[in-house]
Amino acid sequence: MAKGYIVARVSVHDSDAYLNYIKGARIAMAKYGATVLAAGGASESLEGSMRERNVILQFDSVEQAKTYFNSPEYQEARQNRIAPGVAEAEIVVIEGVEESHG
Repeated sequence: MAKGYIVARVSVHDSDAYLNYIKGARIAMAKYGATVLAAGGASESLEGSMRERNVILQFDSVEQAKTYFNSPEYQEARQNRIAPGVAEAEIVVIEGVEESHG
């Protein structure tokens, strides 16, 4: 079965409030088996626009990634991120490949 990935591109406007989101999201990540592949490290746009914070989470499957995102634990944390003035984000789920392409 192919892995599932959540990729988030985030612009943070209120760092203190955003920390509340991170704390809650980490609880949900642990419960639903997320592996953090990247989170807020240095990044550079190679083409197009970018946001200053980028996150990649890996799950056992796309279904597990969506279960995490839709979970009560994550949705509670999410309220801290989507509150007015805290952050803007694009978040997508992606199915990984089972074999190497090429």
